[in-house]
Amino acid sequence: MADRSFTTIENQWITLKDGARLAARIWMPDNAEADPVPAVFEFLPYRKRDGTSPRDESTYPVFAAAGIAGVRVDIRGSGESDSVIDGEYTPLELANACELIAWIAEQPWCNGSVGMMGISWGGFNSLQVAALRPPALKAVISIASTVDRYNDDIHYKNGCHLSAQLSWAATMLAYQSRSPDPELTGNRWKEMWLERLDAEPFFLEEWLEHQRRDDFWKHGSICENFDDVQIPTLVIAGWADGYRNTPLKAVEGLGDKAKAIIGPWVHKYPHFAWPKPRADFLGEAIRWWSRWLKGEENGAEDLPQVRAYIMDAVKPAARRDFDPGFWIAKSHWNKPVMDVLRLDAGLSLASGPASQAGGRVLLRSPLATGTASGEYFTLKPDAEMAVDQRSDDAGSLVFETEALAEARDYLGMPVVRLKLNSDAELANLCARLVDVHPDGTALRVSFGVLNLAHRASNEFPEPLTPGEETEIELTLDACGYRFEPGHRIRLSLSTAYWPMILPPPTDATLDIDLGAIELMLPMLGEAEQIAMKEPENPSPLPTYIEHAPSETLRSVMRDLTHARTEYRIHEDTGLHEHPDTGLSTRQLREEVWTIADNDPTSMTGTSVWTCDMARPGWFVRTISTARIACSAENWIISAEVVAIEGEDEFFRKTYEKTIARDRM
Repeated sequence: MADRSFTTIENQWITLKDGARLAARIWMPDNAEADPVPAVFEFLPYRKRDGTSPRDESTYPVFAAAGIAGVRVDIRGSGESDSVIDGEYTPLELANACELIAWIAEQPWCNGSVGMMGISWGGFNSLQVAALRPPALKAVISIASTVDRYNDDIHYKNGCHLSAQLSWAATMLAYQSRSPDPELTGNRWKEMWLERLDAEPFFLEEWLEHQRRDDFWKHGSICENFDDVQIPTLVIAGWADGYRNTPLKAVEGLGDKAKAIIGPWVHKYPHFAWPKPRADFLGEAIRWWSRWLKGEENGAEDLPQVRAYIMDAVKPAARRDFDPGFWIAKSHWNKPVMDVLRLDAGLSLASGPASQAGGRVLLRSPLATGTASGEYFTLKPDAEMAVDQRSDDAGSLVFETEALAEARDYLGMPVVRLKLNSDAELANLCARLVDVHPDGTALRVSFGVLNLAHRASNEFPEPLTPGEETEIELTLDACGYRFEPGHRIRLSLSTAYWPMILPPPTDATLDIDLGAIELMLPMLGEAEQIAMKEPENPSPLPTYIEHAPSETLRSVMRDLTHARTEYRIHEDTGLHEHPDTGLSTRQLREEVWTIADNDPTSMTGTSVWTCDMARPGWFVRTISTARIACSAENWIISAEVVAIEGEDEFFRKTYEKTIARDRM
């Protein structure tokens, strides 16, 4: 079938029942009122005009040419949409999404069938809206998302505080403080901008007020009742991203309604993600939408339930453009059989019926252990990803196998079991699965962290009793990996994983029973090796006019004189102009984390965002700063937003709050 011609509607106002006017960009197949089409809806706070325009322009024109309208809407308070955002995935946001789906389905150009799609925020709310069952929503594609907002997002992980909470709060403060585009809103732009600047929330405050897995986090977590989702759902993620658990959790929870694809990627759409190989996401999506929105009998329901890339002897590098490996398919996903490794008499990991190790060992890692961890939320295949693990392993308790005689293939979530006691009520434990190459280089395959007070429950934690033996089970993130002959499988244990994980208020020492350590690895089992089609266009993103290049840098400084470690992030998007709109934008992020060697309460984090927007004769800038520090009893947070028009500052707002630490 020949591609259908289409028109791009640069801005469509949609007025909600409460009077708020939201801004949409629509890719409309021609002649749709005479020959109605289905629509794919994406609902984000990331600004269709500038923030997501490159990826939108790589995706929705292809859908439109296939006879599927694309409707990309900015959440209230974002881009050119009215009002002020009220948080992440709030009841208001989800209700607005349901109202928008109904609006789309009622349009004369729509056949009444709507799909919802997105990556990250848009992947999250796609699943959450599906659980609300708006009648016109027929299918979902969710990329880099979560079914569990507490344990698999950028806030907490098994009770541990992710530093990404500050990073993301700073990001959202910067994103939401930006001006709408006067070219679309007209003279209302400054009034709208001031409303946002004055009323936008500092998200970190709300997140720190919910340190346990309470109703705040259960809201929007579809794992609370998978049966709420009744429509076909395609769930996609990458092994290099923090959201790698969701596809397997989704197929386990949703059953036959769900299909999963997991590649080697960072937090990007599969048709332009790194590391390569990429996947033909656009072809996959069109097949999915054609089956469930058009009713075409194309076999989408018969696709394997899980398709996954098994990474093969990947080496850590400053930049990973391509990860070696192979694609497999499992027609039905079942929880894997575990390969159980225990310590032998020589303290090597080995398969066997019971541990031969005896004795105990103490573990108290340097507080700066973890600087090789990368970021939870990865956007580039450089030092945002975990680098060579030998520096972190130096501060860890390490066990490994002998050199393997044959390859071992794994797919699923590893588990570590052990027994320990602690000299303090509060402590964190990090476990890392590492591939040690014959030359000694060490790649992190998977990791897991646990606030030991959350060992039995994230909702009702209990402090440790110092000196009392406790059984611990720690589930690591999902992975798909082949350990080659001659390589070693390493288990690394540490009590710190900074700056990714913020430290507890006490620097505990753990006393670990060597004879009880078990590393359980999920065996691949029966699977078919498959060829996964790559995108036809190797460079699908549009090219904008570059006025200044991008730059990125991550560095660690050890101040030996003052026993202090500093971790720095510098991200500059460069200055780029959209060739059609004439709008130039630039975002600069400067983030610094510090910690002293023997004082977990010395930890600080500061994230500063500078966001510029310009056209000839018009320039606006916002500078957003977010900070976190702590004492043994409290989290101490503050923020500031400064707005500049031309050369003049005209707005400044500060936030300050002290929030009690959950002593569990």
